[in-house]
Amino acid sequence: MKLYIKIFLGLALGSIAGYLYYFFIGCHSGSCPISSNPFISSGYGALVGLILSIPTKKKNEK
Repeated sequence: MKLYIKIFLGLALGSIAGYLYYFFIGCHSGSCPISSNPFISSGYGALVGLILSIPTKKKNEK
């Protein structure tokens, strides 16, 4: 259950970070494909958050 919470938090924080990137830094002229649309930048942020939240190795328990 902790894994699902961690993945959900990664998705949520990543999408918020993507939207904040669009809002503060984004390209408002429309020439930048990722940062000119809030949905696309939030999607990319969620994808990065998902990738960073998935564990890569299992811990050895003794």
